[in-house]
Amino acid sequence: MGDILGLIARYGYTSLFVALLLEALGLPIPGALALLAGGAAAATGALHPAAAAGTAVAAMLIGDTALYLAGRYSGWAFLGFLCGLSLSPEVCILRSAKWFYKRGRTTLLFAKFLPGVNTMSPPLAGSMNMRAGQFLRFDLGGVLLYTLSYGALGYLFRDVFRLIAGGLQAFSHAVAWVIFVGLIGFVGYRVWLYAGQRLSRFVRRVSVADVAARMNLEGAPDMVIADVRSHGYYDQGEQRVQGSIRIEPNNLDSFIDSLPKDTPIYLYCT
Repeated sequence: MGDILGLIARYGYTSLFVALLLEALGLPIPGALALLAGGAAAATGALHPAAAAGTAVAAMLIGDTALYLAGRYSGWAFLGFLCGLSLSPEVCILRSAKWFYKRGRTTLLFAKFLPGVNTMSPPLAGSMNMRAGQFLRFDLGGVLLYTLSYGALGYLFRDVFRLIAGGLQAFSHAVAWVIFVGLIGFVGYRVWLYAGQRLSRFVRRVSVADVAARMNLEGAPDMVIADVRSHGYYDQGEQRVQGSIRIEPNNLDSFIDSLPKDTPIYLYCT
């Protein structure tokens, strides 16, 4: 916090803009702290409140729009790249898509407050072909809510944050070691979790050619082909495998009992 306050005080709007742009693009930058520091700086007169808020909103809109366009024109490839940075890409995609399935476009209104969902929401909206005007309206609403919430806290409690900044500076070495040990522990836990729950251990994968050959084989037993594309990637008008059934991946319980127990079942997704 002390470092961020120092940067805001020294470089003003530029440091605020860069911090929030980098956070919007997915880098591990504490954007909320930058907004708190910006609000505190505005309260002391170092920054103009309206100009600081406008700078923050512009930075996040630029970053979110860039991710939206990347998702719009590259689709799965870009989402896969973002989630490839995590240790469990499949879970990353499904967890983010689940927010859109449950709450739709309104996810953009509060996504900024949710780590992970914050970065994934704009490219997901783009890959799901949300209209640009609609995306900008909802994203602007979310950006304004995020900016005003943390900026107002920084403005109103500037003295408290100065005390916190001073305390963090006094114990900077201890804090750094705690963070370092915490990061090592977190990475170790994630590796252990990933090693124990890899999907490849219990999900067999087959090629399209193998399934097509089985379908064309005379006298072959019946099979079920299920379309399990996530919400937003599936649409009634989209092309799908002929004869396949639709299974909503976010509502599996309602389908499991209806599936045959003695018939091969093949699933395909995005």
